[in-house]
Amino acid sequence: MSFETISVIGLGYIGLPTAAAFAARRKKVIGVDVNQHAVDTINRGAIHIVEPELDMLVHAAVSQGYLRATTNPEAADAFLIAVPTPFSDGHKPDLSYIEAASRAVAPVLKKGDLVVLESTSPVGATAKMAEWMAEMRPDLTFPQQMGDSSDVRVAHCPERVLPGHVIRELVENDRVIGGMTHRCSESARELYQVFVRGECIVTDARTAEMCKLTENSFRDVNIAFANELSLICDRLDINVWELIKLANRHPRVDILQPGPGVGGHCIAVDPWFIVDSAPDQARLIRAARTVNDDKPHWVVERAENAAKRFREPLIACLGLAFKANIDDLRESPAVEIAKHLADKFPGQVVAVEPNIHRLPDELDGRMGLCDLRTALAEADVIVILVDHSQFKQVDPIRLQAKVVIDTRGVLARG
Repeated sequence: MSFETISVIGLGYIGLPTAAAFAARRKKVIGVDVNQHAVDTINRGAIHIVEPELDMLVHAAVSQGYLRATTNPEAADAFLIAVPTPFSDGHKPDLSYIEAASRAVAPVLKKGDLVVLESTSPVGATAKMAEWMAEMRPDLTFPQQMGDSSDVRVAHCPERVLPGHVIRELVENDRVIGGMTHRCSESARELYQVFVRGECIVTDARTAEMCKLTENSFRDVNIAFANELSLICDRLDINVWELIKLANRHPRVDILQPGPGVGGHCIAVDPWFIVDSAPDQARLIRAARTVNDDKPHWVVERAENAAKRFREPLIACLGLAFKANIDDLRESPAVEIAKHLADKFPGQVVAVEPNIHRLPDELDGRMGLCDLRTALAEADVIVILVDHSQFKQVDPIRLQAKVVIDTRGVLARG
């Protein structure tokens, strides 16, 4: 099938780069987002997020007429849904964004269209998406009704890219494609082969959904080991950074680096989808989540104890993003830590985050956003929460008179 017009629903950290990748292959792309600011920004040929090389791709795609954005879905040959999938209270998956996107797309579907769910989702979400669309369009048939003979094809293809390297990894990484039927899988594989140079591997939808959750749970478990090790080393008065460096000299040991917790829209969320689906079996995955979710509280306790050494301490939190050199604050443990400290020490906490221009709503009014030079000069307690490249360049001599809590090993690793 020839996919001449492709619609991407959700123009965030995955949707917009994906839309730009298709547009770079001279496909007509219609981006859809409920955020009017994002739509207006993209239509000016600019971007509303931070991702290396994305600005050039979007500018070229818009100026050449291959990409435009709107707030309402329009007819296309293929639809990619890349909307958030958070969890609600009790770590239950929240599929409301997927449902809203599915019902918004349904009215413009026609026979022969392909709908792909890219959002990281619990097992069974792709089938639910197909059910929601079928409810809206009884005049069309879907895979759960007619199998390979259905009018509309439905598949799941989760992203697996690293923020800061999205443009390269979208093209180079292998993709796991799971259709609701064989025909659905093959149609989706044909679509992704428009720009993907990695291998497009076909499976079923449920396995594809579980594959992404497995990848991120594997990472979460390994990070939890490093974080737990840092707690043990603190208790035993051992330098965890030196310990890991020495242990990793073993040819079959590769321990990750600890941090203040785990953030981002995937690793901090996806394991809970597995726990929710199989609570009695997912014991190790649940334990890892608990270790990583508890780590920010340990950091807060250490910072509070350090602040007690001063009558009116000024605390500087270096970094708010969930990882280095990006502006993404989703599920960031650094934000959680900064918020707790600001509540404990009102008017005495500042944040340094070189990748944003204003504080998120949950921190705005609680603290100030300042530059690195000012923070280093005026703060009594420095809490390094993100290993941004700017922080790695700080001369340790400038920190000698400070109390430094280095959760990322910036000073230990140089």
